[in-house]
Amino acid sequence: MAAKPARRRVVVLGSTGSIGTNCLEVIERLDERLEAVGLSAHGSWESLFDQARRLKPRWVTVTDAKARERLDPARLPQATQLLCGEDGISRMVTDPDVELVVTAIVGAAGLMGTWHALEAGKMVAVANKETLVMAGPLVLDLARRRGVRILPVDSEHSAIFQALQGSKPDEVERVVLTASGGPFRGRKAADLTRVSVEEALRHPTWRMGPKITIDSATLMNKALEVIEARWLFDLPPERIEVIIHPESIIHSFVEFKDGSVLAQLSPPDMRLPIQYALTYPERCAGPARRLNWRELGPWHFEQPDHETFPAIQLGYEVARRGGTCGAVLNAANEAAVSRFLEGGLRFLDITRVCRAVLENHHYSPRPTLGELVAVDHWARQEVARWQI
Repeated sequence: MAAKPARRRVVVLGSTGSIGTNCLEVIERLDERLEAVGLSAHGSWESLFDQARRLKPRWVTVTDAKARERLDPARLPQATQLLCGEDGISRMVTDPDVELVVTAIVGAAGLMGTWHALEAGKMVAVANKETLVMAGPLVLDLARRRGVRILPVDSEHSAIFQALQGSKPDEVERVVLTASGGPFRGRKAADLTRVSVEEALRHPTWRMGPKITIDSATLMNKALEVIEARWLFDLPPERIEVIIHPESIIHSFVEFKDGSVLAQLSPPDMRLPIQYALTYPERCAGPARRLNWRELGPWHFEQPDHETFPAIQLGYEVARRGGTCGAVLNAANEAAVSRFLEGGLRFLDITRVCRAVLENHHYSPRPTLGELVAVDHWARQEVARWQI
Protein backbone atom coordinates (compact mmCIF):
# COMPACT_ATOMS: atom_id res chain seq x y z
CA MET A 1 0.00 0.00 0.00
CA ALA A 2 1.38 3.40 -1.02
CA ALA A 3 2.09 5.84 1.79
CA LYS A 4 -0.22 8.80 2.11
CA PRO A 5 1.37 11.99 0.73
CA ALA A 6 2.45 14.53 3.31
CA ARG A 7 0.10 17.42 3.87
CA ARG A 8 1.08 20.76 2.33
CA ARG A 9 2.03 23.10 5.18
CA VAL A 10 0.40 26.51 4.75
CA VAL A 11 0.70 29.93 6.41
CA VAL A 12 -2.33 32.19 5.98
CA LEU A 13 -1.62 35.91 6.42
CA GLY A 14 -4.85 37.78 7.13
CA SER A 15 -6.73 34.68 8.26
CA THR A 16 -9.65 36.55 9.88
CA GLY A 17 -10.69 38.47 6.76
CA SER A 18 -13.07 37.31 4.04
CA ILE A 19 -10.41 35.53 1.96
CA GLY A 20 -8.67 34.18 5.04
CA THR A 21 -11.80 32.61 6.54
CA ASN A 22 -12.69 31.02 3.19
CA CYS A 23 -9.12 29.73 2.96
CA LEU A 24 -9.37 28.06 6.37
CA GLU A 25 -12.67 26.49 5.38
CA VAL A 26 -10.93 24.89 2.39
CA ILE A 27 -8.01 23.73 4.56
CA GLU A 28 -10.35 22.15 7.09
CA ARG A 29 -12.33 20.43 4.35
CA LEU A 30 -9.13 19.09 2.75
CA ASP A 31 -7.35 18.23 5.98
CA GLU A 32 -5.75 15.13 4.44
CA ARG A 33 -3.95 17.38 1.92
CA LEU A 34 -3.48 20.68 3.75
CA GLU A 35 -2.33 21.86 7.17
CA ALA A 36 -2.49 25.42 8.52
CA VAL A 37 0.75 25.89 10.47
CA GLY A 38 0.64 29.68 10.80
CA LEU A 39 -2.12 32.32 10.95
CA SER A 40 -2.03 36.10 11.30
CA ALA A 41 -4.42 38.95 12.00
CA HIS A 42 -4.03 42.67 12.63
CA GLY A 43 -6.45 43.64 15.40
CA SER A 44 -8.98 40.78 15.42
CA TRP A 45 -7.13 38.72 17.99
CA GLU A 46 -10.26 37.04 19.41
CA SER A 47 -11.24 35.66 15.98
CA LEU A 48 -7.63 34.65 15.41
CA PHE A 49 -7.50 32.78 18.70
CA ASP A 50 -10.81 31.05 17.89
CA GLN A 51 -9.25 29.88 14.63
CA ALA A 52 -6.17 28.70 16.51
CA ARG A 53 -8.25 26.60 18.90
CA ARG A 54 -9.93 24.99 15.89
CA LEU A 55 -6.89 24.34 13.68
CA LYS A 56 -4.07 24.06 16.26
CA PRO A 57 -1.40 25.92 14.19
CA ARG A 58 2.21 26.11 15.25
CA TRP A 59 2.12 29.93 15.39
CA VAL A 60 -0.25 32.89 15.32
CA THR A 61 0.88 36.47 14.77
CA VAL A 62 -0.91 39.65 15.88
CA THR A 63 0.42 42.72 14.07
CA ASP A 64 -1.50 45.53 15.82
CA ALA A 65 0.33 46.87 18.89
CA LYS A 66 -2.88 47.99 20.62
CA ALA A 67 -4.47 44.59 20.13
CA ARG A 68 -1.40 42.94 21.65
CA GLU A 69 -1.99 44.93 24.85
CA ARG A 70 -5.53 43.56 25.18
CA LEU A 71 -5.17 39.93 24.11
CA ASP A 72 -5.23 36.97 26.47
CA PRO A 73 -2.50 34.40 25.61
CA ALA A 74 -4.18 31.85 27.88
CA ARG A 75 -6.91 31.47 25.26
CA LEU A 76 -4.43 29.93 22.80
CA PRO A 77 -3.86 26.17 22.52
CA GLN A 78 -0.83 25.08 24.51
CA ALA A 79 1.10 24.05 21.38
CA THR A 80 0.51 27.38 19.55
CA GLN A 81 3.16 30.06 19.89
CA LEU A 82 2.15 33.74 19.91
CA LEU A 83 4.27 36.02 17.70
CA CYS A 84 4.03 39.77 17.18
CA GLY A 85 4.40 42.37 14.44
CA GLU A 86 6.30 42.12 11.18
CA ASP A 87 8.98 40.02 12.88
CA GLY A 88 6.32 37.44 13.64
CA ILE A 89 5.12 37.42 10.04
CA SER A 90 8.70 36.97 8.84
CA ARG A 91 9.33 34.16 11.33
CA MET A 92 6.31 32.21 10.07
CA VAL A 93 6.76 32.64 6.32
CA THR A 94 10.49 31.91 6.32
CA ASP A 95 10.39 28.74 8.43
CA PRO A 96 11.95 25.81 6.52
CA ASP A 97 8.89 23.60 7.09
CA VAL A 98 6.47 26.04 5.41
CA GLU A 99 5.68 25.23 1.77
CA LEU A 100 2.99 27.73 0.77
CA VAL A 101 2.10 31.23 2.00
CA VAL A 102 -1.32 32.72 1.34
CA THR A 103 -1.12 36.52 1.45
CA ALA A 104 -4.66 37.68 2.23
CA ILE A 105 -3.84 40.82 4.22
CA VAL A 106 -5.88 43.70 2.79
CA GLY A 107 -4.03 46.59 1.20
CA ALA A 108 -0.40 47.66 1.08
CA ALA A 109 0.24 46.01 4.44
CA GLY A 110 0.40 42.69 2.60
CA LEU A 111 3.50 43.57 0.59
CA MET A 112 6.19 42.76 3.13
CA GLY A 113 4.78 39.35 4.03
CA THR A 114 4.82 38.43 0.35
CA TRP A 115 8.35 39.78 0.01
CA HIS A 116 9.71 37.82 2.99
CA ALA A 117 8.06 34.61 1.74
CA LEU A 118 9.50 34.95 -1.76
CA GLU A 119 12.95 35.78 -0.41
CA ALA A 120 12.79 32.54 1.55
CA GLY A 121 11.91 30.61 -1.62
CA LYS A 122 8.30 29.87 -0.70
CA MET A 123 5.47 29.39 -3.17
CA VAL A 124 3.03 32.27 -2.64
CA ALA A 125 -0.71 32.38 -3.30
CA VAL A 126 -1.47 36.08 -3.75
CA ALA A 127 -4.94 37.15 -2.65
CA ASN A 128 -3.58 40.62 -2.00
CA LYS A 129 -3.71 42.31 -5.42
CA GLU A 130 -2.18 45.46 -3.95
CA THR A 131 1.17 43.67 -3.71
CA LEU A 132 1.44 43.40 -7.51
CA VAL A 133 -0.17 46.80 -8.08
CA MET A 134 2.44 48.46 -5.88
CA ALA A 135 5.54 46.48 -6.75
CA GLY A 136 4.75 44.07 -9.59
CA PRO A 137 8.12 44.21 -11.40
CA LEU A 138 10.12 43.92 -8.16
CA VAL A 139 7.99 41.08 -6.77
CA LEU A 140 8.03 39.05 -10.00
CA ASP A 141 11.77 39.61 -10.44
CA LEU A 142 12.32 38.31 -6.90
CA ALA A 143 10.15 35.25 -7.62
CA ARG A 144 12.17 34.53 -10.79
CA ARG A 145 15.48 34.87 -8.98
CA ARG A 146 14.33 32.53 -6.20
CA GLY A 147 12.79 30.07 -8.68
CA VAL A 148 9.36 30.08 -7.03
CA ARG A 149 5.85 30.39 -8.39
CA ILE A 150 3.27 33.06 -7.63
CA LEU A 151 -0.28 31.69 -7.76
CA PRO A 152 -3.21 34.11 -8.21
CA VAL A 153 -6.19 33.86 -5.87
CA ASP A 154 -8.35 36.68 -7.28
CA SER A 155 -11.18 34.94 -9.12
CA GLU A 156 -10.43 36.80 -12.38
CA HIS A 157 -6.70 36.13 -12.38
CA SER A 158 -7.19 32.54 -11.27
CA ALA A 159 -9.56 32.11 -14.23
CA ILE A 160 -6.92 33.43 -16.62
CA PHE A 161 -4.21 31.32 -14.99
CA GLN A 162 -6.36 28.20 -15.37
CA ALA A 163 -7.22 28.97 -19.00
CA LEU A 164 -3.53 29.46 -19.83
CA GLN A 165 -2.44 26.04 -18.59
CA GLY A 166 -0.67 24.20 -21.41
CA SER A 167 -0.43 27.28 -23.65
CA LYS A 168 2.58 29.32 -24.74
CA PRO A 169 2.72 33.05 -23.94
CA ASP A 170 3.06 34.03 -27.61
CA GLU A 171 -0.22 32.22 -28.41
CA VAL A 172 -2.28 34.69 -26.37
CA GLU A 173 -4.08 37.49 -28.22
CA ARG A 174 -5.72 39.15 -25.20
CA VAL A 175 -7.25 38.50 -21.80
CA VAL A 176 -10.66 39.84 -20.78
CA LEU A 177 -11.41 40.50 -17.11
CA THR A 178 -15.08 40.25 -16.20
CA ALA A 179 -16.73 42.60 -13.70
CA SER A 180 -20.09 42.34 -11.98
CA GLY A 181 -20.61 46.09 -12.37
CA GLY A 182 -21.16 46.48 -8.63
CA PRO A 183 -24.28 47.88 -6.94
CA PHE A 184 -24.49 50.93 -9.22
CA ARG A 185 -24.38 49.28 -12.64
CA GLY A 186 -26.52 51.28 -15.07
CA ARG A 187 -26.49 54.46 -12.96
CA LYS A 188 -25.10 57.77 -14.18
CA ALA A 189 -22.83 60.12 -12.24
CA ALA A 190 -25.79 62.39 -11.45
CA ASP A 191 -27.42 59.46 -9.66
CA LEU A 192 -24.39 58.90 -7.43
CA THR A 193 -23.89 62.31 -5.87
CA ARG A 194 -25.55 61.32 -2.58
CA VAL A 195 -24.56 57.65 -2.31
CA SER A 196 -24.48 56.39 1.28
CA VAL A 197 -21.96 53.94 2.69
CA GLU A 198 -24.74 51.39 3.19
CA GLU A 199 -25.78 51.59 -0.48
CA ALA A 200 -22.20 51.20 -1.68
CA LEU A 201 -21.73 48.11 0.49
CA ARG A 202 -24.70 46.24 -1.04
CA HIS A 203 -22.88 44.16 -3.62
CA PRO A 204 -25.28 42.18 -5.81
CA THR A 205 -23.31 38.93 -6.12
CA TRP A 206 -20.20 38.77 -3.89
CA ARG A 207 -19.85 38.88 -0.09
CA MET A 208 -16.56 40.58 0.68
CA GLY A 209 -14.90 42.91 3.16
CA PRO A 210 -15.81 46.63 3.11
CA LYS A 211 -12.72 47.87 1.26
CA ILE A 212 -12.99 45.52 -1.72
CA THR A 213 -16.79 46.02 -1.79
CA ILE A 214 -16.34 49.78 -2.19
CA ASP A 215 -13.67 49.14 -4.83
CA SER A 216 -16.25 47.07 -6.70
CA ALA A 217 -18.77 49.90 -6.46
CA THR A 218 -16.33 52.44 -7.96
CA LEU A 219 -14.89 49.81 -10.36
CA MET A 220 -11.48 50.63 -8.88
CA ASN A 221 -11.15 46.90 -8.29
CA LYS A 222 -11.01 46.44 -12.08
CA ALA A 223 -8.40 49.18 -12.35
CA LEU A 224 -6.23 47.35 -9.83
CA GLU A 225 -6.88 44.03 -11.58
CA VAL A 226 -5.78 45.45 -14.94
CA ILE A 227 -2.49 46.48 -13.31
CA GLU A 228 -2.15 43.10 -11.58
CA ALA A 229 -2.78 41.24 -14.87
CA ARG A 230 -0.26 43.44 -16.67
CA TRP A 231 2.55 42.23 -14.37
CA LEU A 232 1.32 38.75 -13.48
CA PHE A 233 0.88 37.63 -17.09
CA ASP A 234 3.49 39.96 -18.66
CA LEU A 235 0.96 41.53 -21.02
CA PRO A 236 0.90 45.10 -22.36
CA PRO A 237 -2.21 47.04 -21.22
CA GLU A 238 -3.68 47.13 -24.74
CA ARG A 239 -4.06 43.33 -24.58
CA ILE A 240 -6.09 43.47 -21.36
CA GLU A 241 -9.79 44.29 -21.57
CA VAL A 242 -12.70 44.59 -19.15
CA ILE A 243 -16.30 43.58 -19.75
CA ILE A 244 -19.32 43.81 -17.43
CA HIS A 245 -20.95 40.44 -16.69
CA PRO A 246 -23.50 40.94 -13.87
CA GLU A 247 -24.18 37.25 -13.25
CA SER A 248 -20.53 36.70 -12.17
CA ILE A 249 -20.47 33.15 -13.56
CA ILE A 250 -17.73 33.64 -16.17
CA HIS A 251 -14.72 34.89 -14.25
CA SER A 252 -12.51 35.86 -17.19
CA PHE A 253 -11.66 34.95 -20.80
CA VAL A 254 -8.45 34.24 -22.67
CA GLU A 255 -8.50 34.79 -26.44
CA PHE A 256 -5.78 33.04 -28.45
CA LYS A 257 -4.16 33.97 -31.76
CA ASP A 258 -6.28 31.45 -33.67
CA GLY A 259 -9.52 33.03 -32.41
CA SER A 260 -10.30 30.38 -29.79
CA VAL A 261 -11.58 31.72 -26.47
CA LEU A 262 -11.28 29.82 -23.19
CA ALA A 263 -13.22 30.87 -20.11
CA GLN A 264 -13.46 29.60 -16.55
CA LEU A 265 -16.99 29.29 -15.13
CA SER A 266 -18.28 28.71 -11.62
CA PRO A 267 -20.71 30.27 -9.12
CA PRO A 268 -19.37 33.38 -7.36
CA ASP A 269 -17.62 31.48 -4.57
CA MET A 270 -14.05 32.42 -3.59
CA ARG A 271 -13.39 28.97 -2.16
CA LEU A 272 -12.82 27.61 -5.68
CA PRO A 273 -9.89 29.87 -6.74
CA ILE A 274 -8.50 29.59 -3.22
CA GLN A 275 -8.58 25.80 -3.40
CA TYR A 276 -6.97 25.78 -6.85
CA ALA A 277 -4.04 27.78 -5.47
CA LEU A 278 -3.75 25.65 -2.33
CA THR A 279 -3.72 22.31 -4.16
CA TYR A 280 -2.04 23.39 -7.43
CA PRO A 281 -1.36 21.64 -9.76
CA GLU A 282 -3.90 19.06 -8.60
CA ARG A 283 -7.69 19.30 -8.50
CA CYS A 284 -9.99 17.55 -6.02
CA ALA A 285 -13.51 17.78 -4.63
CA GLY A 286 -13.91 20.61 -2.14
CA PRO A 287 -16.44 22.89 -0.43
CA ALA A 288 -17.07 25.33 -3.30
CA ARG A 289 -20.55 25.58 -4.81
CA ARG A 290 -21.12 24.04 -8.24
CA LEU A 291 -23.06 25.20 -11.26
CA ASN A 292 -26.54 23.73 -11.56
CA TRP A 293 -26.75 23.29 -15.32
CA ARG A 294 -30.51 22.71 -15.20
CA GLU A 295 -31.15 26.11 -13.60
CA LEU A 296 -28.85 28.30 -15.69
CA GLY A 297 -30.48 31.28 -17.34
CA PRO A 298 -29.22 33.93 -19.78
CA TRP A 299 -25.86 35.60 -19.29
CA HIS A 300 -25.41 39.27 -20.08
CA PHE A 301 -22.43 41.35 -21.14
CA GLU A 302 -21.93 45.08 -21.63
CA GLN A 303 -19.12 47.56 -21.98
CA PRO A 304 -18.02 49.56 -18.92
CA ASP A 305 -19.37 53.11 -18.58
CA HIS A 306 -16.07 54.96 -18.40
CA GLU A 307 -17.74 58.35 -17.98
CA THR A 308 -19.60 57.35 -14.81
CA PHE A 309 -16.83 55.04 -13.57
CA PRO A 310 -13.50 56.61 -14.64
CA ALA A 311 -11.43 54.43 -12.31
CA ILE A 312 -10.75 51.79 -14.96
CA GLN A 313 -9.00 54.33 -17.17
CA LEU A 314 -6.77 55.22 -14.23
CA GLY A 315 -5.81 51.56 -14.08
CA TYR A 316 -4.79 51.54 -17.74
CA GLU A 317 -2.74 54.73 -17.31
CA VAL A 318 -0.91 53.25 -14.34
CA ALA A 319 -0.32 49.94 -16.15
CA ARG A 320 1.26 51.84 -19.08
CA ARG A 321 3.50 54.09 -16.96
CA GLY A 322 4.53 51.64 -14.24
CA GLY A 323 7.19 52.93 -11.88
CA THR A 324 5.80 54.58 -8.76
CA CYS A 325 2.29 55.01 -10.23
CA GLY A 326 0.91 51.73 -8.89
CA ALA A 327 2.00 52.41 -5.32
CA VAL A 328 0.55 55.93 -5.44
CA LEU A 329 -2.81 54.87 -6.91
CA ASN A 330 -3.16 51.99 -4.49
CA ALA A 331 -2.33 54.09 -1.41
CA ALA A 332 -4.55 56.98 -2.50
CA ASN A 333 -7.44 54.61 -3.09
CA GLU A 334 -7.02 52.85 0.26
CA ALA A 335 -6.98 56.18 2.06
CA ALA A 336 -9.90 57.57 0.07
CA VAL A 337 -12.05 54.47 0.66
CA SER A 338 -11.27 54.67 4.36
CA ARG A 339 -12.38 58.32 4.44
CA PHE A 340 -15.57 57.46 2.56
CA LEU A 341 -16.40 54.63 4.98
CA GLU A 342 -15.89 57.06 7.87
CA GLY A 343 -18.17 59.65 6.27
CA GLY A 344 -15.41 62.11 5.42
CA LEU A 345 -15.50 61.82 1.61
CA ARG A 346 -18.25 61.56 -1.00
CA PHE A 347 -18.51 58.47 -3.16
CA LEU A 348 -17.61 60.21 -6.44
CA ASP A 349 -14.65 61.90 -4.75
CA ILE A 350 -12.86 58.56 -4.29
CA THR A 351 -11.70 58.38 -7.91
CA ARG A 352 -11.24 62.15 -8.19
CA VAL A 353 -8.83 62.31 -5.29
CA CYS A 354 -6.94 59.28 -6.64
CA ARG A 355 -6.42 61.03 -9.98
CA ALA A 356 -5.33 64.28 -8.33
CA VAL A 357 -2.77 62.55 -6.10
CA LEU A 358 -1.48 60.45 -9.00
CA GLU A 359 -1.04 63.47 -11.26
CA ASN A 360 0.85 65.42 -8.61
CA HIS A 361 3.30 62.83 -7.36
CA HIS A 362 7.02 62.80 -8.11
CA TYR A 363 7.23 59.99 -10.66
CA SER A 364 10.12 57.52 -10.69
CA PRO A 365 10.27 54.93 -13.50
CA ARG A 366 12.38 52.32 -11.66
CA PRO A 367 11.80 52.71 -7.93
CA THR A 368 13.36 50.64 -5.18
CA LEU A 369 11.22 48.95 -2.56
CA GLY A 370 12.10 51.76 -0.16
CA GLU A 371 10.94 54.40 -2.63
CA LEU A 372 7.63 52.59 -3.09
CA VAL A 373 7.07 52.57 0.66
CA ALA A 374 7.86 56.29 0.77
CA VAL A 375 5.42 57.27 -2.01
CA ASP A 376 2.77 55.07 -0.41
CA HIS A 377 3.13 57.12 2.79
CA TRP A 378 3.11 60.41 0.85
CA ALA A 379 -0.06 59.52 -1.06
CA ARG A 380 -1.94 58.70 2.14
CA GLN A 381 -0.97 62.05 3.62
CA GLU A 382 -2.21 63.84 0.50
CA VAL A 383 -5.60 62.14 0.72
CA ALA A 384 -5.86 63.03 4.41
CA ARG A 385 -5.43 66.70 3.43
CA TRP A 386 -8.03 66.57 0.64
CA GLN A 387 -10.87 69.04 1.19
CA ILE A 388 -14.42 68.24 0.04
